[in-house]
Amino acid sequence: MTNHPNILVFFTDQQRWDTCGCYGENPMNLTPVLDRMAAQGTRLQYAFTVQPLCTPARASFQTGRYPSHTGVWRNGLALPPSERTMAHYFKDAGYFTGYIGKWHLSNDGAEPIPPDRRGGYEDLWLAADALEFLSHPDDLRLWDKNETQIQRAGYRIDAQTDLVLEVLQDRAKDTSRPFFLFNSYLEPHHQNDMNRHVAPAGYAERYRDFYIPPDLEGREGDWPQELPDYYGTCARLDENLGRVLDKLAETGLAQNTIVLFCSDHGSHFRTRNGEYKRSCHEGSIRVPAVFAGPGFEGGKVVDELATLLDWPATLLDAAGIAVPANMDGRSLLPLLAGKARDWPQEVFVQISESQVGRALRTRKWKYGVDAPGKDGWDDPSSDLYVEQYLYDLEADPYEHENIVARPETAAARKELAARLLARMAQAGEPPARIEPAS
Repeated sequence: MTNHPNILVFFTDQQRWDTCGCYGENPMNLTPVLDRMAAQGTRLQYAFTVQPLCTPARASFQTGRYPSHTGVWRNGLALPPSERTMAHYFKDAGYFTGYIGKWHLSNDGAEPIPPDRRGGYEDLWLAADALEFLSHPDDLRLWDKNETQIQRAGYRIDAQTDLVLEVLQDRAKDTSRPFFLFNSYLEPHHQNDMNRHVAPAGYAERYRDFYIPPDLEGREGDWPQELPDYYGTCARLDENLGRVLDKLAETGLAQNTIVLFCSDHGSHFRTRNGEYKRSCHEGSIRVPAVFAGPGFEGGKVVDELATLLDWPATLLDAAGIAVPANMDGRSLLPLLAGKARDWPQEVFVQISESQVGRALRTRKWKYGVDAPGKDGWDDPSSDLYVEQYLYDLEADPYEHENIVARPETAAARKELAARLLARMAQAGEPPARIEPAS
């Protein structure tokens, strides 16, 4: 197995793509480590979630399958044990599999997660289902594979990274198997029982004079109060990414380890609805995604639209493992080699809880529909949708003007509706129709 690369996923929660300097939007230098990693590796310019909500997005990332295929279409639903994840495929190929941090796929809250609900991560397990309900920003608590609680003092990001560094040190001593290590932080997600973001001491003060993303500017929401802590948390995550990369270099693991930095969804800071996500807008669905390591060198930039469904297929392909036929995502490697055929020209998004919504994101358009009379918690889909949003992203990249009711957009909407219905059918949804906006 010595020719198979190690895989390390550095996964953040609710991190906007434009917090990362390598995307050229935010001037605050929050992510110098990631920016260097992108300059040496491969950055996905247009990366998206397929469900702007924690549990469905995580289920899709682990399996490479849409929420309508996994059955995990909202929070509070557990990933069925019958669903095979990346960990199963890596384990079958002889990999050491380990998970650290927030899981949010078993519906166990603050309780230990039983072995049959751990998604195939067998060799190392240090996790909590809802990390924000078991721990606090200065008090990390996780469950190990024997369901014993592990507690580490200090800022939660730092304490979790300490655990990662210990695992990497151990893996460097035992190279009989390559490793697949999934490291999942809660941050920069807000701490639920405090109803706010919590940066490490002194970090929010650094960012009191903050950059305002154009999609938030002029909109009501809690961004004026929350952005200093949010930015401070993003900065601390980047510093800890640096600690991880340094450990890989120090132990000699770096030359044969693929690192993926990514997030499950973004945040619009309650500007589009009463929540931080659960909408079709760029602030909710666009995420950072950077690969580094063997096969991803050279400072490449992928300009095609891609989603987190593509990450598992890409990692398996990079490890020389066949991509399962039931995965909805595709490997990016043919795209990097200039050999991809028929790459999708749109991103399909399913939205739950706040609404039963569906959206299509193309280069030019953002097209969203809503199911009237349906409940986003009780209803996974609908047979009827009504047009709700249309944004011309070329003229209005920050989605300030919804033009869905304009007569001159009728032809574009008709085409987008047909494309959206086709993607819904592809994702296994029941037949539906879309009525035009009045």
